Amino acid sequence: MALLCYLVFLAFPFLWLVSTAFKPPRELGSIHPTWIPRAPTLDNFRSAFDEQPLLQAAANSLLAAAVSALVAVVLATPLAYVLARRRTRLARAATGWVVVSQAFPLVLLIIPLFLVLKSLHLIDSRTGLALVYVVWSLPFALWMLTGYVRAVPRELEEAAAVDGAGRLRILVSVTGPLLAPGLVATGLFAFITAWNEFFFALVLLKSPEKQTMPVVLTHFLGAEGVADLGPLAAAALLATLPSLVLFAVIQRRITGGMLAGAVKS
Repeated sequence: MALLCYLVFLAFPFLWLVSTAFKPPRELGSIHPTWIPRAPTLDNFRSAFDEQPLLQAAANSLLAAAVSALVAVVLATPLAYVLARRRTRLARAATGWVVVSQAFPLVLLIIPLFLVLKSLHLIDSRTGLALVYVVWSLPFALWMLTGYVRAVPRELEEAAAVDGAGRLRILVSVTGPLLAPGLVATGLFAFITAWNEFFFALVLLKSPEKQTMPVVLTHFLGAEGVADLGPLAAAALLATLPSLVLFAVIQRRITGGMLAGAVKS
């Protein structure tokens, strides 16, 4: 019962979003709202696509999120291996700094970050935004993968070393396949973080054709802050679907116990 109540609590905003996206204007302004639309309509979705370039914004978000997730995982994997296997003071200090770095507010970083990107001519650039997302998600990705690497039994690596495999060969052929659930979970985290990110995209991107989905969603607000509720809900629903579909497709890889039974002590 407790889990059911918690599930309802988590699902309420999404279910209300779905309901709102299909309601006609008359029901949206009703003082007695209902869960299920009395006269479902797709007009909100048509209006959303007519008012804003949602497909272009989705493509921009997808490109930045996919590139940043891939690069973050590729960079974090060997670094996490070193931090997990070399338990020195320097490694512990680096791990602590990784965790502490996540506590810095974005407002403190945006000005120096803007100046650095300006000197590199990467302002108003999809490449610059993807680079920012890599740097922002890399510390947490490194922290996550370090825990997964420590869960891999050392006996497997020692057996590979006895057979003549070097460190790189061990990482690619032995540790890497066993890290698949961790790599997928880390990549999913980096992707969703970049897909939903708003502040960096708002400050660093100025051209309308380069803006990402979260920034475009703000355009459904009028000059006086009045929301065009129906199209906004429809666009927000479309922005939510990629994360849900991605998680549904790869959730087995996240929860799969690929290490179960690998070594018996």
